[in-house]
Amino acid sequence: MKRILVTGGAGFIGSHFVHGLRDAEVTVLDKLTYAGNRANLGGVPHAFTQGDICDPDVLHQVVPGHDLVVNFAAESHVDRSIEGAAEFVRTNVLGTQTLLQACLEAGVPKVVHVSTDEVYGSIDAGSWDESAPLRPRSPYAASKAGGDLIVLSYAITHGLNVSITRCGNNYGPRQYPEKVIPLFITNLLRGRKVPLYGDGGNVRDWIHVGDHCAGIRLVAELGEPGEVYHIAGTAELTNRELTARLLEACGRDWDLVEHVEDRKGHDRRYSLDDRKLRALGYRPRIPFEQGLKETVRWYAENREWWT
Repeated sequence: MKRILVTGGAGFIGSHFVHGLRDAEVTVLDKLTYAGNRANLGGVPHAFTQGDICDPDVLHQVVPGHDLVVNFAAESHVDRSIEGAAEFVRTNVLGTQTLLQACLEAGVPKVVHVSTDEVYGSIDAGSWDESAPLRPRSPYAASKAGGDLIVLSYAITHGLNVSITRCGNNYGPRQYPEKVIPLFITNLLRGRKVPLYGDGGNVRDWIHVGDHCAGIRLVAELGEPGEVYHIAGTAELTNRELTARLLEACGRDWDLVEHVEDRKGHDRRYSLDDRKLRALGYRPRIPFEQGLKETVRWYAENREWWT
């Protein structure tokens, strides 16, 4: 039975990854910031340590003996990074390096580092492949790009068996209501207004968290050291198109939409080419319309979780 350490495992994506593990002895390390919630791990056998990936003493206690480490631990909200970037640099760059060093010293056989499409900046047409240059445009994206470069340096310099996944915008149950889909759903369910940035023309590629985690598991199994793998979504939508679908799913009208000033440095469009991962056998399984409907139903039926 594999021993797997999941850092940031009480957060949205990390907890879904833990729920999808089978025949494994799982340890979760999570700092339990505002976005971490131990209730997300309910019903899943696991050991839990509350701690920070920036703390080498904690890592030296937790990391040794694991066959696989998957790093979800990150500060991840663009708006928060614009308001204050220091914690993003600390966790996403220093924390990544501290974790990798602990894995190196402990002789961990395999590490997967979870990143984002935002490290590439913005693309007007077409899709990025894994060789595209990193051109981050927000403090959050820059901190994730810095962490990715640290990962690649450990693969090259030290020969650490570490792979990177980069994914688009996730949605699904148990996502903290600062991100656009759960924010809009929870506001609309309460009859409150939702903010639409600028002209609503910014384009994002949406993927259900379950499909994202399936891609990560495949990289953990078959990914090559020092390689990057894209996990693309199933629906490329403008924010205005997404808003229309959310209004319909929640039974609300456009009178609850408030147009607000665009965010600083707001990337216009993201798009990933995931042929490299598909060559390993990856296929997304959850159509956007189905996943969105199920997500709205979950928030409607679990108001105590988000209120």
